[in-house]
Amino acid sequence: MKKTLLFLLMMIPMLAFAQKGTEMNLWPEGPSTDNGDPNDMAKVTVFLPDEKKATGRAVVCCPGGGYQHLAMQHEGFDWAPFFNGQGIALIVLKYRMPHGHYTVPAEDAEEAVRLVRRHAQEWHINPDDVGIMGFSAGGHLASTVATHAAGQAAPNFQILFYPVISMEQGTTHQGSRNNLLGKSPKRKLVNQYSNEQHINKHTPRCFLALAHDDRSVSPLNSINYYEELYAHGVPASMHIYPTGGHGFGIRQSFAYHLEMMLALKAWLRSF
Repeated sequence: MKKTLLFLLMMIPMLAFAQKGTEMNLWPEGPSTDNGDPNDMAKVTVFLPDEKKATGRAVVCCPGGGYQHLAMQHEGFDWAPFFNGQGIALIVLKYRMPHGHYTVPAEDAEEAVRLVRRHAQEWHINPDDVGIMGFSAGGHLASTVATHAAGQAAPNFQILFYPVISMEQGTTHQGSRNNLLGKSPKRKLVNQYSNEQHINKHTPRCFLALAHDDRSVSPLNSINYYEELYAHGVPASMHIYPTGGHGFGIRQSFAYHLEMMLALKAWLRSF
């Protein structure tokens, strides 16, 4: 009963300030790199909170799908009420699949962050408070941007759910690795996209959430990432739930949904 009451109290502001998203073409003049599929267009859907409640914070969201497809609902659009209810803008990215061009997803994600900053004044966003969020392979994409991007493409914080982090055999998610880098990538490429290897003191603060019994993406991805964040003095919060498997997103069927949402809400208030 207590859990239900807490959930309802948390949902009230979310429902009050959620607004319909606005879809935009990410590359109106064409992308930097063509992935060979003219039907696979990068887009963003922008969900802005009520202007009176806007905090200036924004999150670019990268759904997962193994670099093969995208789980746009429970790892994307469905998060809008949660963020908008806290006065945070949510920008859900439909990034393009690599199709043999491994730079394509990160180019899309970096452009999405730049797009948010270009529209900062119009959307009532603080350009110094733009984060990136990702799930599974989308978590790999988000952590790639968090550890590699520079200038206007670099996020100020990162939120990762059950992320693929490493491209190393034995730790990585094989499907994500194959789809991004190919079946026989060179060692240099594996190192480049093993994001735990690229953390430094300038890497943005991080929130990590995953389940202990994830059989699709090894928890070692998150654990190794957290260890490197800690070693480099980067503020980080990691939450490992006893059960839940992989891909729970914002689904209420996840046994620790309420605990996870409260933890993320508290983390977002901590800085």
